[in-house]
This record gives sequence, structure tokens and C-alpha cells, in this order.
Amino acid sequence: MKWHQIDPLTVYKKLNTEVTTGLSEKEAEERLHIHGQNKLQEEKATPWPILFLEQFKDFMVIILLVATFVSGLLGEYIDALVIMGIVLVNAILGFVQERKAERSLKALKELSAPEITVFRDGKWTNIASQYAVPGDIVQLENGDRISADIRLIETMRLAIEESSLTGESVASEKNEHIVSNSEAALADQHNMAFAGTMVTRGRGKGVIVHTGMKTEMGKIAHLLQSTESVSTPLQRRLEQLGKILIVGAIFLTILVVLLGIMQGQPAYEMFLAGVSLAVAAIPEGLPAIVTVALALGVQRMIRHKAIVRRLPAVETLGCASVICSDKTGTLTKNDMTVTELWTFSQHVQVEGEGIEGKFLSNQKPTKVQKDSADLLTYGLLCNNAELQLETSDRKQHVKSSDQFTVSGEPTEVALAVSAARHNVYQQKLTNEWIRLDEIPFDSNRKRMTVIVRNREGQKFVITKGAPDVLISRCTSVQVSGEVKSLSMTMRSKWDQTVSRMAKKALRTIAVAVRPLPEGATVGVDIEQDMTLIGLQAMMDPPRPDVKDAIKECREAGIKTVMITGDHVDTAKAVAQSLDMLPEHGSVMTGSQLDQLNDGELKKHVGKTYVFARVTPEHKLRIVQAMQQNGHVVAMTGDGVNDAPALKAADIGVAMGKTGTDVAKEAAALVLADDHFSTIKAAIAEGRTIYDNIRKFIRYMLASNVGEILVMLFALLLGLPLPLVAIQILWINLVTDGLPAMALGVDRAENDVMKRAPRHPREGIFARGLGVKIITRGFLIGAVTLIGFVVTLYGTAGIPDLTKAQTVAFTTLVVAQLIHVFDCRSEYSVFHRNPFSNKALVVAVVLSFVMMLAVIYVPFLQPIFYTTALSLNEWFLIVGLAAIPTIALSWSGLKKGE
Repeated sequence: MKWHQIDPLTVYKKLNTEVTTGLSEKEAEERLHIHGQNKLQEEKATPWPILFLEQFKDFMVIILLVATFVSGLLGEYIDALVIMGIVLVNAILGFVQERKAERSLKALKELSAPEITVFRDGKWTNIASQYAVPGDIVQLENGDRISADIRLIETMRLAIEESSLTGESVASEKNEHIVSNSEAALADQHNMAFAGTMVTRGRGKGVIVHTGMKTEMGKIAHLLQSTESVSTPLQRRLEQLGKILIVGAIFLTILVVLLGIMQGQPAYEMFLAGVSLAVAAIPEGLPAIVTVALALGVQRMIRHKAIVRRLPAVETLGCASVICSDKTGTLTKNDMTVTELWTFSQHVQVEGEGIEGKFLSNQKPTKVQKDSADLLTYGLLCNNAELQLETSDRKQHVKSSDQFTVSGEPTEVALAVSAARHNVYQQKLTNEWIRLDEIPFDSNRKRMTVIVRNREGQKFVITKGAPDVLISRCTSVQVSGEVKSLSMTMRSKWDQTVSRMAKKALRTIAVAVRPLPEGATVGVDIEQDMTLIGLQAMMDPPRPDVKDAIKECREAGIKTVMITGDHVDTAKAVAQSLDMLPEHGSVMTGSQLDQLNDGELKKHVGKTYVFARVTPEHKLRIVQAMQQNGHVVAMTGDGVNDAPALKAADIGVAMGKTGTDVAKEAAALVLADDHFSTIKAAIAEGRTIYDNIRKFIRYMLASNVGEILVMLFALLLGLPLPLVAIQILWINLVTDGLPAMALGVDRAENDVMKRAPRHPREGIFARGLGVKIITRGFLIGAVTLIGFVVTLYGTAGIPDLTKAQTVAFTTLVVAQLIHVFDCRSEYSVFHRNPFSNKALVVAVVLSFVMMLAVIYVPFLQPIFYTTALSLNEWFLIVGLAAIPTIALSWSGLKKGE
């Protein structure tokens, strides 16, 4: 028999699971060893030998290897060995960089693994889904992504979206009843929940029957074992840049070779020099540097509690111009505490403060009248939060020193804590009331309803939700225990009270009740002709770091917009306390938004800073209107209904703590701590990553232009070659290796969050980068040639070509090592402390030592065609090498100021 044919009790028995306690941790560990981790098998990673050999498949490297072979045939064994050694070192660097990037991305995948709620050792606990095993009892909530195949045991209006498996666009209604047909299709197995699907409504409990590759999704995975990596827009632009550089390098190589041969230079020597120049001209380390820069940036974001799910988001973050933020939990603490109770007969100030879901009952309960007592009781009955008493003797009576731990949705937690502070406890209500059914909270309905029965057998409908929604469904009110008709005066008093509380940034939850006649069917129509009980007003204070974060975003040219379902006065009060609502800024409600067509909304959205009482459909329209105005939008969300807006936004940002799996799946960025300031930190990191890639390109291309031009100028002037092939390759290794890598981990400039966002279609060479590359490259080539000519012809006697080539080689390296510090700032080498990037300082020192080795170590001199230099020659070299950076930095320094 199949799992869907078996009754719940038999399921427990077949899986050897204890109903009252679930699996023990020891048993779960043993099953994990037997069944393996609950995850789909991934395509095997490229073995490291293959990855290493792939470093040699580059077109220019193949040409260089051919040149090495030719050198060997011509008897130039030392040249051949040295070139081979340099190629090998370059391959090792590329291999190490790719492995590091691979490990970084693997760590990222592990960090973003979803969680699952399991019942073990008699306690509900959250674990990474990969550690779930067959036999685990699990809990499903609205918005959860299901990560194993589950036989459902209990359901409460549960619906699951299964289109990924069945192709059905409509969510499947679920129940726990047996499906007798052994050949029932997946879509007809109403008592099963499958891995890879999403809970869209209600709650449920079940037992895991299959994990990993044994799930229905795993069977599909057997057919889909190949994965396709997605390149970012930046990487695609860099690939295009690489192709242009290759074409340019080949053209210049042919030009240099032909000019040299025309001037009588040996063809073999010119061929080797030309190939070496081409290798130097192409920044072959560019893809690896970009990958490493992105991977390291992702790791830094993780330390800032921001988990990047899609690498393109890293680049897009730097372009963000608007952040649409939810209020609760992002701008505020999401630590709701009821501060006021209000009925038509009593107004109570509630003492005590909720602290991260825990509180001490260390004050005497305030005496309340019947209406307030009913308000607390009904608010606790229509509630899914759990309150557990932590006493030393585990008795059910309460002492003033007892501590309670609560879990659940923050609003419901606040209501449970509020009731407990007035001696109304779940344990007592459980003995007196039985819940029969539930209509879950829905952001469109803005209310939740339960059907309960008391000891006398009387059934009641209890609804809690937004005050404006509930009063429209009430025809009476409770006053001092008596039910009276709802008059216009009472309506006015109600509206005034809600408005007054909202202006104090208090969130209000209304409670209404109705006796349910015998035989009445459960449906939305039962939420009519209800009796209004009262209000519970709660405070969710702003996070202490948000105000400064919003200010920094404003200075960075980023507009912060609040989008919330809360009352307009509450939203406005919070926005004003955070200084995010300027005097000219407007506030818009969902009903006002409905009155606008898309064109009108596009006009109004630019001056609106707070959107209140909005639905998920409104969020989507707001994001799209902002995008039509040319903004790059980051949108936060946590619920299932936020998924469309998260997908539509340029950067979807999901809450890691309170967010549903659906929201996380739709988002590009997940906030592990749900803090708004984390978004700000992620944007700063995104800008820094892009800046560092620009620094690397600036350094590499300016250096390469200098190397090409010094050879080209010399040939055009009829001079001997300033550099030999081995020297060019050594320069390429020394200057393009460690210093370039160190630029990829450079810290952000001080103004990274004080400049406007860059345009998403901005080219790599925008903001003067192309001009800087050409001017620095030209000057580096020019001063190198001057050093060569001065040394070759500036002294009496026979010209010493080896000495002149050594001076040219050294000048070129030193100029590039000075230039690397210039590349750290958009303005000037003087704009930043040169020692603030310790990795760069170490890299430059090591490169300089490597250069000195080929000049002064005797056995290396004949290999690299170098000779020892005098102190006067060093004065000449340093003076010339500093000119490109120092001369062009004064104007940049003034700009930076």
C-alpha cells in the first residue's frame, strides 16, 4: 500500500514514530545516517585536476605555449623554461582564485538553506531542512516551502500550491483523510504534501515519509542533473570588453612584429615579443578577479547579515535609488506590546513591557471590568500564539517571579502576553473552550476568525482584525456586559478612539463576537451581525539604528518609502519619528491609490513617502510606477502575498527571521536579522564591489597600455627593443598578480554612501575612467621610453643595451606599483591613506622584491637580460615612475575636496 492509502495511526506505526514525543535526537541522527541528508543531489563539481588544466585552454595561453615550443626548437631552452614557468604560475593563480570563489559560493548556498519545524523529544524546534528525516513530525504554516514528502495528519483549511509538480495553477485543498485509489495522481493525493511545493493558506501537521532524492521532486531531479550558471550583466559587459581587447591586442601585436621586422629585428625575437605583448595586453585575470570580488563581497554581506541569493543582485544593489520598506519588523522592532485596552465602558493602561517575546509577571494585574475581561479572553481564543510557563516546579499556578516564553506572530504574541498580565491564561481557556474551526488571517480580508464551543455546548464566532473592517460587520456593541445596538454616536466615538491611538503610533486590533446558531455552516458569511467588544492598542517602537540608516540613504541619493498595511495615522507617526517624511512629502492610503490609474499613480508616487492600508496588489503597482519613473527599486517583504512585488522589484529583499519561504524564494536578498540598516549596509557593499572592479580594470588596462606603447613608440622611432619577451611576461606576472588581487578587497571610500546611485546601464568606462586609463597608460609608456633612451644614449662610451633595458623594465614596474595606489580613489592618490589597505601594501612590497630579485640575483640576470643598477639610475627610475601618478593627481585632489 502507498502512503496516501494508510490511516494516520498506521503511518506513525510504520515509521516507528512516537505520537506524543516525536523522534528523539538520537533516533533522528541514526536515521540521517541511514537515509542521508534531505537534499537533492547536485551536479558533481569539476575535479581539481580538470579545473587546473582548464587554465591552459585560453587562446592567448595556447599561443604562448606554441611560442615556448618554437623557442625550444631554436635552442633557446632557458627562455622556453622561464616562459613555461610563468605560464604555470599564472595557471596556479587562476586555479586558486576559482577554487576560492567556488568555496565561497558553496558556503553561501549552505547559509541560505531553508528551515523546517519538527517535533522532537516532545518539543517543537526549527532545524535546517537538510537534517529532516523520515518519521519526523512536522508543522506547516501559511507561506512555508515544503522540503520533504509528508503524509498529512491534521489540517486546518490547508491549501498547497503544487504547480511545480502537477502543473495545476490553482492551489490544492488538503485534508488528512485516506485516498483509497492506489493509482491516484499526485494532484489527487489530497492527504499528501510534496517537497518543492508551497503552503498558500492555513496550517497543518504531518509525518515525513520521504526525503532527498526519494521524494517526488527527487525523481524529477534524476532527469535534471545539469545546472546552468547565470552570468551577471557586469560579467557580460566584461566578456564583451575582453573580446574587444583581444582583437585590439592581436592588431597591435601584428603591427609591432611587422614594424620590428621592417627595421631589421630578428623575426623570431619579434614574434616572441609580439606574443608576450599580446599576453600582457589582455587582462586574463579579469574574469577570476570579478568572480573573487563578487564572492568576497557576498561573504562580507553575510557578515552584515545579508544573504545574497542571486549574484546579479550584488551589482544591482549599487544602483538602488528607492527602498520600499515594510514598517513592522524592518523599521520597527517587531516586539509588540499591548499598552491600552479600550471598551465602551472602560479604558485601561496596561503595565509591563515585552522584551523579545519574554516577560516577567512582576506587577499586580490591573482589575478590569467584564467588557475588558471578555476583550482579553476573546483575543486569546482567536489566537495561534503559544505561551509557555517556565517555573521550577512546572506547576500551573503563577508566581510573581515566573518567566513566560511566547512564540508566534508578533501581534498575536502581544495579545497573549496582554491576557496573561491580567491573569487570563491559555491553560485555563483550554479546559473551558474547544476550538472547532478557523478562517485564517488574510492580508486582503484583514481579519481572522475562529469557531469555538464552551462547556455548555454553545458555539461562538470570534473575529479579530482591523477596526475599520470589523465595525462594518457589527450591528451591536457590548457595554458593561450588556449588548446594545451600534448607534452613530458609538461609531463616531469608535473612529475618534482609533484615530487618537493611531496618532500615537499605536496599532489597534478590534475584537468582535457572535453566538453561532445550531446548524449554521462555516464560511465568510458567518462574520456578520457581530457584537463589537473593544480594542487592544499596541506599540511597536522604531529600531534604534533605523533613523541614522535612513539619513545615510538620503545622503546617498536613495529615497526610503514606507509601505504598510497599518492605519494611516500609525504609519505617519512612525515615519515622522524616523525623519523619513519631509514637509513636502505626502501620505497615500490604499483606497486613495485605487482611485488613480497607472498614469496618475506614476505622477504621484514621486512625492509620496508613506503608503498605508495597502494590499499586495497595491505594492506591485507602487513598485511598477516607481520603475516607470526610472528608479531602481529595492522592495522588502515577508509574506506569501509579497512575492509578486518582490519579483517585480529590481532587488527583492525578504526577511530572514519572519519571512515565509515563498518570500525568500522570490527575493534576491535575504536579511538574516530583518533590520533596515542591513539593507543600507548591503547597498554600500554593492557599491564598493563595483568600485573595486572599476579600480582593477583601471589599473590593469592603464598598465597594459603603457607596456604596449613603450614598444610601439620605440619601433616607430627606430630604437632597439626596450623590453625583451621574458621581461614583458615577468612584468605581467609581477604587476597583474598580487597588487591587482589586493585592489579587489579594498575598503569602501568615505563617500561611497554620499554620492548618487549610478545608472544601471552605465558603461564600464563611464565617469572618466576611459580618459584616466589612456592618460596614465600614455604617461607610463612615455616615462619608460625616456628612461630607456637616457640610459642608452645619455652616457659617454658605447651604449649599454642591457643596462637600458633593465632601466626600462624597472621604470615600468615601479610606475605601475605607484599607479596601483592612484587607482584606489576616483579622485587622487592623495585622497586616501596609502597604508589603509594592508593587503595592497604587502602585495606591492612582494612584487617589488620579486623585481629586485631578477635585477640583483646573479643567476637570474642572464635569464631576464638584466644587470645591477646604480644609485643614480635608481634616482632616475623613481623620479620618472612617479610622474604619471603625481602629475595627474593634483586636479583629482581638488575634485575630492
